[in-house]
Amino acid sequence: MTLKLLGIVGFKNAGKTTLTERLVSELTARRYRISTVKHAHHAFDIDQEGRDSWRHRQAGASEVAIVSANRWALVHELRGTPEPTLHEIVSKLAPCDLVLTEGYKWEKHPKIEVRNVTLAHPELAGKDSTVIAIAANGVIENSPVPVFDRENVKSIADFIVARMDLARP
Repeated sequence: MTLKLLGIVGFKNAGKTTLTERLVSELTARRYRISTVKHAHHAFDIDQEGRDSWRHRQAGASEVAIVSANRWALVHELRGTPEPTLHEIVSKLAPCDLVLTEGYKWEKHPKIEVRNVTLAHPELAGKDSTVIAIAANGVIENSPVPVFDRENVKSIADFIVARMDLARP
């Protein structure tokens, strides 16, 4: 099964994480199954130093699964191997209606550009044909794609449901 991907992209402090969070809330409230993939440009750790699973990784384990009655996580140490592609990561996800990606600005899946008009960031829409809309905190003149108020999450979600052809849950 090929999962549908929609990216939330933009530059630092544009509001990508806030919009992604609000879209997940809105779309799951509509009973869609949503997964997310966040790209980090820095080292990160989901485990706490000194915890058992952290100690397992420090000892050299390639993968550590952490499992409880509420959730499970799999931590895979790259140990010098290349970062996996977005499609390699998505192939590991359970079936869902839509995968929202945050980051992955240069990948070739449909994307919504989040723009903070008070910041002088480069514009993606018009230069990247995969940008299908803009969510902004102000007016965008002469846009080549639909523009939404960044705060109007319901309208953005309506656009996503229609554009991504999401089946009714």
